[in-house]
Amino acid sequence: MTETDLGLWAIPIAILGGAIRVSTPFMFVSLGEVLTERSGRFNLGLEGTLIFGAMTGYAAAYETGSPLIGIMAAAFTGGLFGLFHGIVCSLPRVNDIAIGIALMLLGMGLAFFFGKPYIQPVAPDLPSIEFGWWSVIPQVKAALRVNVLFIIGIFAAIGLWWMFFATRIGLLIRVVGDSTNAARAMGLRPALIRAVATAIGGAFAGIGGAYLSLFYPGSWNEGISSGQGLMAVALVIFARWNPIACVWAAILFGGAGALGPALQSVGLSDGYYLFYAAPYVLTLCVLIFTSSPTRAMTGAPGELSITK
Repeated sequence: MTETDLGLWAIPIAILGGAIRVSTPFMFVSLGEVLTERSGRFNLGLEGTLIFGAMTGYAAAYETGSPLIGIMAAAFTGGLFGLFHGIVCSLPRVNDIAIGIALMLLGMGLAFFFGKPYIQPVAPDLPSIEFGWWSVIPQVKAALRVNVLFIIGIFAAIGLWWMFFATRIGLLIRVVGDSTNAARAMGLRPALIRAVATAIGGAFAGIGGAYLSLFYPGSWNEGISSGQGLMAVALVIFARWNPIACVWAAILFGGAGALGPALQSVGLSDGYYLFYAAPYVLTLCVLIFTSSPTRAMTGAPGELSITK
């Protein structure tokens, strides 16, 4: 065996690298949904926000030549989607789950319509950090090629956790999420706080979409998200509305998504495509595991529609 022939060790190394790459969109969407749900709002429209963010980020990066502007454009459009969701859901007798599904379809439709001219053009990629510079093994170098958004996502998770449990702003968000009546008794405006939280959550999802189109897989097409926005909602429940736990859950989901490509990379071609379903199977298992009345809503904000 040569110094670059890893044998079966190539599988865990490929899964590690794939988990880092695939987990980043999960991380950003789930962090945005944690913020949204902590305020008492449930947003199922993040799949549409993710796809529209991927399209706008790719289009902006292509037109300007700057992936940073692409990220900003994706965050802006994601924030608009979230703000619209928050404002509409603040109206009387409006169901946030139904509105979320409607916005999911709207975001997908708009992305498919406006994104057709950008399927062929090539936009600049997001920068990455080569943590594997010390190795001569190509698989190790590829596994340790980490995009800057992955690192930013980790710091964002830490920042959200600190905000929720160590700042007045975080306390107000949790009060609004737990009890509208208590928030009003404190002189707060629950509708405004939820609208702002949902808008920021949408911006997070938009950034996750831009990562898809500008780094991995690094192109724009209509099937780019593969349901990651919806799976991130299950991830938030699995993480018990904890931003730090969302990072580990995102890496777990990312590892599941990397299993199929990892097996294919070492020549296991018989039935490897079945492992591409691993993220969806994991999502189903998470939903079944958390469906127990004694487990499902542990730590859930009291004003969420799924708790009532």
